[in-house]
Amino acid sequence: MSRKVGSLADLKQVKQEIEAQERLAAQRQAEAAAQARRAQSDKEMFTRAVGTVQPMTPNATVQLKQKPPAPVAMQHHRDEQAVLQEAISDEFDVSTLLDIDEHLSFRRPGIGPDVTRKLRRGDWKIQREIDLHGLRTDDARNALAQFIRKAHREGLRCVRVVHGKGHGSPGKTPVLKNRVHSWLVQKKEVLAFVQARPADGGAGALVLLLVQAG
Repeated sequence: MSRKVGSLADLKQVKQEIEAQERLAAQRQAEAAAQARRAQSDKEMFTRAVGTVQPMTPNATVQLKQKPPAPVAMQHHRDEQAVLQEAISDEFDVSTLLDIDEHLSFRRPGIGPDVTRKLRRGDWKIQREIDLHGLRTDDARNALAQFIRKAHREGLRCVRVVHGKGHGSPGKTPVLKNRVHSWLVQKKEVLAFVQARPADGGAGALVLLLVQAG
């Protein structure tokens, strides 16, 4: 800003103002230089502390490792599915495979008659049983299939199946009893069966000999 100098005093004052402005500018310049030196010193100190760093690209993303799913008991699942899809038919004609005796016992080809005799005598201890009383046909079939499969898997040899005598069925016909005979003949785990002794259920039950688990 121009200023009219009218006297020596005015000239002296102008000179003082210019000097003051120069000192202020020099002070600001010195402060800026000091601040730059401090910033550089801080940067060098950080670099010495953490080492060389690489800046991330603007679109860089971090791939997080996904948590693996919980393990599934596949064999157990397959076993359960196999039980639900048991290939045992209600239309299977079992009459030709049963021994023609008073008890209609069963033994697979290659199994001698001594096996059924021993079953009747109770030479094998009954290790487990299932009672199918009161079950509908489909439920009884699935329950029996599960029971046989589980008993065989656990290494049991002799089990009992209680099917009842059919006194409560229409016409007093032992429908479930006949179905159980048919189902058991179709089960590869069953080697033989006989009607239970009176103390073990008589005509309302069967005693089974299962294939020995390998």
